[in-house]
This record gives sequence, structure tokens and C-alpha cells, in this order.
Amino acid sequence: MKRAYPGGGGAGGSGPSSSSSNNNNSGFKQPNRLMATQRQSLPIAGVRRQIVEAVLKNQTLVLLSDTGSGKSTQIPQYLYEDGVGQGKMIGITQPRRVAAITVAKRVAQEQDGSSVGDVVGYAVRFEDATSASTQIKYMTDGILFREALSDQLLKKYNVIVLDEAHERTIATDVLFGIVKKAQQTRRKMLEPLKVIVMSATMDVDHFAQYFNNCPVMHLQGSNFKVKVYQSMDNTNYLEAVITTIFQIHEHCNDDGDILVFLTGQEEIEAATALVRRLAKAINHRDLPRMLVVPMYGAMSQNSQLDPFALAPPFTRKVVLATNIAETSITIPAIKYVIDSGKVKVRTYDPVTGIDSLKVTWISKAQAWQRTGRAGRTADGECYRTYSKEDFKAMAAASTPEILRCSVVSSTLQLLALGINCRDFDFLDKPPAEALTSAMQELKALGAIMSVEQPALTTLGRKMSKLPLDPKYAKILLSATDHGCLEEALTIVAMLAGENVFYNTSQKREQVLTAHAKFHAKCGDHVTLLNVFNEFRTKDEPKRWCHDNFLLERNLSHAAAVRTQLANICRSLGLPPTSCGNDPIPLVKCLLTGLYRNIAELQRDNSYLTLANRTRCRIHPASVLHGRARPGYLLYTELVSTGSNYLRTISEIEPEWVGEVVPQCSFLDRISCGGGNRGSSSCY
Repeated sequence: MKRAYPGGGGAGGSGPSSSSSNNNNSGFKQPNRLMATQRQSLPIAGVRRQIVEAVLKNQTLVLLSDTGSGKSTQIPQYLYEDGVGQGKMIGITQPRRVAAITVAKRVAQEQDGSSVGDVVGYAVRFEDATSASTQIKYMTDGILFREALSDQLLKKYNVIVLDEAHERTIATDVLFGIVKKAQQTRRKMLEPLKVIVMSATMDVDHFAQYFNNCPVMHLQGSNFKVKVYQSMDNTNYLEAVITTIFQIHEHCNDDGDILVFLTGQEEIEAATALVRRLAKAINHRDLPRMLVVPMYGAMSQNSQLDPFALAPPFTRKVVLATNIAETSITIPAIKYVIDSGKVKVRTYDPVTGIDSLKVTWISKAQAWQRTGRAGRTADGECYRTYSKEDFKAMAAASTPEILRCSVVSSTLQLLALGINCRDFDFLDKPPAEALTSAMQELKALGAIMSVEQPALTTLGRKMSKLPLDPKYAKILLSATDHGCLEEALTIVAMLAGENVFYNTSQKREQVLTAHAKFHAKCGDHVTLLNVFNEFRTKDEPKRWCHDNFLLERNLSHAAAVRTQLANICRSLGLPPTSCGNDPIPLVKCLLTGLYRNIAELQRDNSYLTLANRTRCRIHPASVLHGRARPGYLLYTELVSTGSNYLRTISEIEPEWVGEVVPQCSFLDRISCGGGNRGSSSCY
């Protein structure tokens, strides 16, 4: 087995060896019943009084702390127990739903084992586990953002804690401005709003300056040490990761668990299958058994909690995770971290409309965040599958989402608050072309009357009620006119979630045969509809999904999304309608929101997008890939992963564009005879 690490000790020193086996942690996984003792042992416990006094003294406080200090679980409890909330809720935002849920459950246990939803609760998309008794509320940043739509002053809260602020998601950045404005307004009232910004990276001065040069408090991190090993050569990171897993497993005679950072769902699922297969092949009675657990954002809530369950005796748990495991959460018994140094990043180009999804290097801040995962509950070791030179070349911090992703949804939500995004107090203002592009898209969708002086139309106000990309909201609000609301709800719910098709190279022929049963001649959208309609008729959906190589958790998630969207549509007065087995009304309805996403077949069998003249091809995952090419396609997204690909597509007739969206700016480029260059119509 190829070693990823050189001999010798120290940072950049030896990899796993038998010398580390003397630290037997077999008793480490025994659950500690004395949570009060655990709380007192955290680094943050020694400065509890100073933290509470600093919060009482200041309207805003920035807290800098390394991983493992206990800030996410303890500070809200300190404030609650010392009466800082004054009877109102203490709200804590998290960038990710899994962190909001798991931290809330832990804090509920620490509050004398109370049930989640009592004193401690959480709210994430499609799930609200709070009650009238809730005083400590964990939530995703998107939840608080949407709460502000109906309560701009956030009057239910006396304290807002913006946790993991360094992650800089779009929702977090927008929340900074909303919370800052609410705080400024409430200063004139009897009940001021306390704001605490918590970060694990050093760029805290930026936060402090934004909040009027508020004080910064530095907290000690974990009490445990983490030894870092660097790779000596630039091997393929996946090969290095797999090699290192088994080096640790074979040479470290404890049963400390392993956390591995990879880039995405497909990569993790493939690696999970490979590690499980290799573990069976080398099964030896002197080695612990290996329990391999995937962890990524698209998993169902129950599946996301699997990594937190303690492994059985004489078993080593290996968690393969995306950067979802970088912050906030503590996975019990992790002693070893393997850092691939890679992350999958989405970048949007407002000029071309292309979403680029690329695997790239993490930042130095992320590298140290990952390292800290090994020292949360005991001394640990971190194995970096990249060299010291690679580390030195990394950026100091990651680029905030708001500077590299589409801001259309945020622009719509801010307008619903009566705020023009051009005047909004952003921590880092998005590029001017991104804001202009967002306004132009909202104008084209009918959400605003003017780009120069934007104000929501009646349609735009309704669109803001739906927790969706504005394109998808427009589709649902147009569905009644096309007589297909039931079908549109399903399609939008499926598009708003993750891929439902499971692919494996080991059973490629079986996969293709199973998936072919659902294929629709007109394309991917109706194929998704076929899958969902069949799924919800099954008494044993898990078995059916397994037999048909479908991801049950993603289909179940789509079902939950669909239910919520249906309820919102009902509240907006949209009557349920169905087009039955006729796909034409549904595809025409999709045109209302996606009409800028039209591509025309070219003589070289590539496609040209009509809105921005970009050359592209049909994505290999499409049901239309490899078949006779239609003259015109409607696509859901244009992604660049080395080449430009059209994803989730349907064939359209060119005359539909003028019929459905007569205001289309490139209507003159569409030739009603042009479609004849492709295959004969499927309709």
C-alpha cells in the first residue's frame, strides 16, 4: 500500500505507526453521564462571568474562538441562565441545518435533559421544533431571514447570536445588515437588541468595524493538542485519502474514529462503497471492525445524525464528510482527521449566466478548522494529503458567497422588506454587475416594474412568499393558468432538492435498465415527474428505491418540500389543477420561469444558448443524451465542469416561446423552422 507520508516525527513527519497505539482509547466511547462536569471542563467555562459581563456592557460583541472552546453550546446557556434574555428568546443562527439540529439536541440534554422543543428548540427548513416555552432557539440563517419578512425588528428576540460568521454564506451576510438595522431601530426603544458575532477565524476586525467598532473578545480554544502531518508528495488526493484510512486502521491499535473531508455527495458515496469493500477484504480478527458512514447536506435528517451515534465495541467509525463537518458540530470519538485539502465551490458569472461548479483548494482558515475537528474531545492527529508548499499557497480565507454567487433570491427578499439592495448596508457589497443582473432577471420575471426604481409588483410580492429561487416561484404562480399546478409542484420540489438517481459503475447496466423505465421522450423534467409519481404510490418506498437505484432520502425530502409549497400555494389562493398525462401544458409552464434558458441546435451538433450566446452540450446524465437532438431545448441550469453542459432539459417547440413569453428579448433569434434541423418533435 502506497504511503502518503514520510518517516520521521513532528509536523510533516511520520504517518500512523504502532508507536501511537500505546494511547489506547477503548474507554473513550463510554458515554459520560455527568454533563455538568463536561460543561465545567470546557475551555470557555473559566471565562463565563467575563462573557456575560461583556454582553451586558455592550450592545454588540464579536467573539473569536478556536474550535473546541464550547462557544456554540455554552454561551446561549450562560445568557439564558443569567437572565440576559429577559424572558424573550435567545436566537442562534447556524449556516447549516445539521449543525442547528445537533447543537440544539445537545443543549437540550444539558438543560437537565429537557425535550427538544421545550426550553431549547430549533427551526430549519420544513421543520419547526419550538414551542411557547422555548427560550433558546437554534436555527439556520435562512429561517431568521424569512422571519424578518414579517418582523423586521425581530421583536421575539432580545439576543441574536450569529454563529460561524466566518462561513460568510449569502444568508449570513444579508442577516448582518438586517440585524444591524433592527438593532439600530430598537436602541430607541425600551428593549434593545443584543448582537453577538462568533467566529473561529482571525478576520474578526472586519466584523467589528462593520458593527461600529464594537469590542472583540478572544476565547481560548480546545484544551487538547492536535499533531499535524503533511504529505511529502502531490499524489491524487482520493488515492491518498483511501491509503491513509487503512494506514491508520492497520497501524493504530486504538479504536479512535476517523473523519475524512471530501468534496461532494457523488465522491463520498463512491468512496464509501470502496472503503467498505476494502474493509471486508482485509478483515482481520486483531483489527477493529470498520463502520463507514457518509455525511453531506443532501441526506435526510435521520441519516445526517448517523455520524453522531457511538460505534459498537471493537469498531472504528470512519465518517466521510463534506465541509458540513468543518464547524459547530462535534462528532464523538473522532481522534483522526484526514484532510484532502479540497472543496467543491459554486461560482456564478452574471454576464454569461454560467454556474461553475469546481473542485478547488480550501483556504488556510478552512485547513485549520478541519484540523481542529481532531481535538474536540481528546488529543488527536490530522493527516493532510497535501504538502507544506500547497498549504502556503492557499488563500488566507475563502471568498464570501455573496461575491461569487447569484444574488437574485436575496434581492427579491430584500425588496419584500422594502430595501433596495443597491442601498443595503452589506458587510461586503456584491459586484455592481451582479446586482444589475439580479434586477434585470426580476424585471424579466415580472417581479418588479423597473430596474432603476425597483418596487415589487403584486406578482413579485407573491413570489417572495415562496422559499424558492424566483424562477421556480414564477413557475408555480403561473401553473394555474396552464392547468398544471399539481405537476408543477412536483417538478419544482424535485428541482429544489438533490439528485434522486443513484449511479454506480459496478452495476452500470442494471442502473441504466432500472432508470429507463421512467424516461420521458420529451426530457428530464417529465422523467422526474414519473419517478416521483411512482415513488409516492409505494407501500415500501425504501425497498422500491433500492431496487430501482434511486435515493429514497432525496425523494422523501422532495415530498416534504412539495407539501410545504402546496400549503403556501393554497394560502395564496391557487386552485389545484392537473394536466394529467399531457406534458405540453407543463413544459409551457416551465417556460414562464426558465424562458431565458433556451438553447438552439447548431450544425456541429452542439447547442448555443440564445440569451448569452454560449456554446454548450447536453449533460451526459440527461435522458436526451445520445439520442436524436431536438432543435430547441429548455434547460434548468448551465454548468461548467471543464466543459459547458445543459442540465435537466426538455424539448420545446419554438413557437411556444412567443406564445408563452411574448416579451422575450431574443424572440427574433428563434426560427419556427429552425427546430426542424433537429429530430422530429416528440409532442
